[in-house]
Amino acid sequence: MLFLELFYVFFKIGLFGFGGGYAMLSMIQGEVVTAHQWLTTSQFADIVAISQSTPGPIGINSATYVGYMSTVNEGYPAAMGVVGSLVATTAVVLPSFLLVLLVLKVLKHYREHAVTKTIFQALRPTVVGLLLAAVLVLLTKDNFSSPSENMWQFCISIFLSVAAFVGTFFFKINPIRMILLSAVAGLLLYY
Repeated sequence: MLFLELFYVFFKIGLFGFGGGYAMLSMIQGEVVTAHQWLTTSQFADIVAISQSTPGPIGINSATYVGYMSTVNEGYPAAMGVVGSLVATTAVVLPSFLLVLLVLKVLKHYREHAVTKTIFQALRPTVVGLLLAAVLVLLTKDNFSSPSENMWQFCISIFLSVAAFVGTFFFKINPIRMILLSAVAGLLLYY
């Protein structure tokens, strides 16, 4: 019965948890601490700290840890805690997965429709704008130095950025290979 409840609770959180993992945290706390009392407030705080310090989305990490802890707290052995983790993680991811499949099916059917083409034509400059905004956010003296602080480091940083762009865009070098080449070049030039 616990596993069905875990699945239901985390499926609901995955379905209605708009705004990313941090937005999901209050929903998760409301369900697992307040409504079902699977965890104490202290345990939930520990889970949030662990979820923030491990790689991956915080909402999914939280679901994994809550699934484990709630199962163990209910008296099941640790091996069943792994099952609880799998149930909670699957349930929180499943709504997004199903929604993406549905959208892909609809897009595949209406791919050649004039409205769909217009929407994607409008999205292209938006995506470029978002990427340029990300570039501008990263153009800090922490990443590129500054001409007044260290002209050599600034020029090399700009050169590596332009070289990476030209390499991937014009010469079609694999982005992963370009990242590795840039890392090696940066190490050789800075040290």
